[in-house]
Amino acid sequence: MLTNSWRKSSRSYNNGDCVEARRDATTVQMRDSKDSGGSVLGFHQDRWQEFLEGIALGEFDRR
Repeated sequence: MLTNSWRKSSRSYNNGDCVEARRDATTVQMRDSKDSGGSVLGFHQDRWQEFLEGIALGEFDRR
């Protein structure tokens, strides 16, 4: 579960190609872990939940 602290993806490796995520009151935010001062993408929590449901349903699987 995400909190308001940045958390590195459990799927990240030690090669530096990682993303971090956190949750605030209304959004889920993501950033590149190599550039912690760089750009942050924000997604409304409802849209994020729909994205996670799409993953669970296989909507983004490569075919």
